[in-house]
Amino acid sequence: MALLAPKQRKFRKDHRGRRTGKAIAGSEVVFGDFGIQALEPAWITAQQIEACRTVMVREMEKNSKIWLRIFPDKPITKKPAETRMGKGKGDPIGWCAVVRTGRILFEFTGVDRAKAEEICRLVSYKLPIKTRLRERLRLGGER
Repeated sequence: MALLAPKQRKFRKDHRGRRTGKAIAGSEVVFGDFGIQALEPAWITAQQIEACRTVMVREMEKNSKIWLRIFPDKPITKKPAETRMGKGKGDPIGWCAVVRTGRILFEFTGVDRAKAEEICRLVSYKLPIKTRLRERLRLGGER
């Protein structure tokens, strides 16, 4: 399967931007029963997202479902090795998703709490940030 990447962009290269602050949108579990939440800001690459998705698929049963709540739409650029300073910004080499503190990265359903904790632990090994398991809040504030 090909890695995640946008089909088309208005500009080839982006500014680096800021990763500070908390996530406003996407900080609650809304699709599945469980979610994996970021506790630190980071750039999550397309390869890391795919590695997490693979781990989740392998650990879940057939009737389970996964939602990817982040998408790598920011180009990462790099200058070639042994290149002198200057002469502009480097060429795009890959894609990443900007993740802020509190963002739900993945959601899933079809497993019990113990299995969800195990999946969260295995997924956290593939990511460069600390994560935690979140449960979906039901009506009346109960989990």
